[in-house]
Amino acid sequence: MTNIPAQQARIQRKAAVWIAIGLGLLFLVAANGHLVYVAVMSQPACVDHVRQGDPDNAQNRFRAAKSSCSPR
Repeated sequence: MTNIPAQQARIQRKAAVWIAIGLGLLFLVAANGHLVYVAVMSQPACVDHVRQGDPDNAQNRFRAAKSSCSPR
C-alpha cells in the first residue's frame, strides 16, 4: 500500500516549485519588455552641455563628442 499523503505533499511541492519558476520567468520577461519599451519610446531632450567653441572654464560639465542638438 502506498503512502497517499506523502505523494500528495510531493506533488504539491513540485507544483509550487513550477509555479515559482513560471512567475520568475514572467517577471523577467515583463522587466525586459519594460526596458525595451522605455529605450524605444524615450526621446530625451537636448541636455545642457559645453558646446564646441565655448570657453572651457566650466568644470563638472559634459561635452558631447558630436552634438545632435541644434547650434545656438
